[in-house]
Order: sequence, then structure tokens, then C-alpha cells
Amino acid sequence: MDFELNEEQKLMLEEVKKVCSEKIAPQAEQVEKEGRFPRLMLLASMDLFGLVIPEEYGGLDMGFLTWSVIAEEISKACATTGLSFGANILCVYPIMAFGNEEQKKKYLTRLAKDSIGAFGLTEPEAGSDAGSVKTQAVKKNGKYYLTGRKIFITNGGEADIYVIIASTDPSRGARGLSAFIVEKDTPGFTIGQHFDKMGFKGLPNVELVLEDCEIPEENLLRREGAGFKVAMDTFAAGRIGVGIGALGVAQRALEEAVKYSRERVQFEKPIASFQAVQHLLADMATEIEAARLLLYKAAWLKDQGKPFEKLASMGKYYASRVAMDSTVKAVQIFGGYGYTTDYPVERLMREAKLFEIIEGTSEIQKNIIALKVLKEYK
Repeated sequence: MDFELNEEQKLMLEEVKKVCSEKIAPQAEQVEKEGRFPRLMLLASMDLFGLVIPEEYGGLDMGFLTWSVIAEEISKACATTGLSFGANILCVYPIMAFGNEEQKKKYLTRLAKDSIGAFGLTEPEAGSDAGSVKTQAVKKNGKYYLTGRKIFITNGGEADIYVIIASTDPSRGARGLSAFIVEKDTPGFTIGQHFDKMGFKGLPNVELVLEDCEIPEENLLRREGAGFKVAMDTFAAGRIGVGIGALGVAQRALEEAVKYSRERVQFEKPIASFQAVQHLLADMATEIEAARLLLYKAAWLKDQGKPFEKLASMGKYYASRVAMDSTVKAVQIFGGYGYTTDYPVERLMREAKLFEIIEGTSEIQKNIIALKVLKEYK
């Protein structure tokens, strides 16, 4: 395994760090307090939307490892921007992996440039049980008509292009699911409830309402009945992205805790000199590095065309746990100030919790990991 970046990648990362430091991190608190959609188009202007998209469709074709390194930096600066950026992959990946040539030319070229993407599977009765989707797609006269509701859709309302999972044959359960590309302005496609959340106030997680939403036959991905496969493969890749988001939050918590522990003086000494605080920092740093290596290895395996799903679930599960543990430790180091909104660790702790829920809960990740392990060790 080689996680070393080449010169082109290093230059891009340095530019990303500069933009994050000067333009994204200073606005993170306002994005949260005002519920403001982050400056995603700033990333698009740097060609970052196309990091994993092949060059023939306008992308940079730099792979998931490069994407992960850059997304970690963005998430560290502003977790809302990082998650919104990561949600694009959930739209890009299924079109890249399952789309035909016409679909790739039409949609990947837009997503590589300045179109925002989103993925719609979750429903009021279908979350962890992805196979119980109720949204239906009925075919009439060479077109599909989608009817149903999706909830908690990241980037919903802001996105231009959606990949939506719907049932074309309810009698077959998960095997009757299909995936469709849906554009924002399609008649019958509207935005419903905006969910008010504990954190990530600037990240749209909305309800999508489909009422006889007319979709041309050519917007069906792969074939009828392939929707569950599309969703599961997309989630496997997406778990790298969600894990990286958690990693960015954990790293930011560590950096804030180190800085504060050097500045805060008690008993005539910086609290960084006390062993109790040092042990908290040591735990945080060790766990963050372990999470980073898991996720980087998953991304590297993906880029090599090797099985990566187990490592992606391990990385997502462990990084989200580390984010929660690290932010709690950071608040503890800050003491009473850590519980106030005067410092960012309060926001980071609220943000960390989401990573244990989205893209498959921690419990679902452990189910996936256990199944993989049981198959490996016979």
C-alpha cells in the first residue's frame, strides 16, 4: 500500500488547505447558526466535484484515495461543507458504475463541473431495511411514473440531479427495486419537509415528494430489478466518504483541544502539562490515526479494483465512534467553556453523533463486518 501523493495531488491538497483556512473554516459557525447552505460552488470552481470522475466525462480521475485526503481537509474546516461535498459521491458513483455511455455523457459531465447531486433511498418505513422501499415506478407508454416519499435526503432541494430508488415490482421485494436518474425540475417532483436537526443546521436533509413524476425510459440505471444492487454498491463507496467526514471532525476536535490545553492555565501551569489531559490527547491522537489508516486502506483498495466493502464498513464504524469519543474528550478538556457555544467543540460534539447514524448505523456496520468475517474464516 502506498498512500503517498504525487506532485500534482500535493499541489491540489495545498490549494485546498489554503481555501479551507481562508474561506471555509471562518464561516463554519455562521453556516451552523444561520442554517446557511455551505459554499459548495467554491469547491466546484476548483474542479473538486470531478475528482473521481473519468477524464472523458470532464473529471480529474484521481481516485478515491485522493478524494479522501481532500475531503478530510474540507470536513475538518467545516463538517457541513464536507458532508454536502460527500453526498455528491452518492449520485456520481451509481451513474459512473451502472450508467450506460449516454447517461455518463449527459450527467457525469454536469456533475464534474457544477451540478450538485443527491441520492434518494430512505423513506418513512425504509431506512436500515433498505429493501422495504414503498415508492413505486409504474411503466406506461415507454415512460416511468414515480410516486412516493423520500426523507432525510442530503442536499435535497439544492441538488440538480438525483438517483432515486423505487419499486418496479413490489411482489419481488428488494429484487423488484430499480434506480432512476431524476432531474430537479421534473414535473411531479417537489421538496417537502425540511427536517430541523440537532446539528448540521446548514445541511439540507429534506423530504422529496414524487407524484406521478414522469421519467423517460432512458433514465433507468442498468435495468429493472437492479436497484438494490445499485444502492448497496453506492453505500459501500459512500461509507468511505462518511467515515472521512467523521475523521475530519475528530481531527478538528484534537487540534482545538491541543491549542486550548496550551493556552489554559490552572495551578500556574498550562493544563497540557497535566498527565490527565495528556492521556486524553494521546487516546484521541492514536484512535484518529487508526481510523485514518482504515479509511485510507479502504480507498486504496477501491482504487486498485480490489474488494473494499469490509474495510469501508470498518472505517465508517470506527471513525464515527472515534469522532464521538474525541469530541466528548475535547469538551472535557475545555471544561465549562466546552459546553458553551463560545468554542467550536460544542458544535463538533453535536455533529459527531450524526456519523453513527447516517449511511448505515453503527449496528448495521457491525452486521456487515460480521458477515464478511464469517465468510472469510470457514
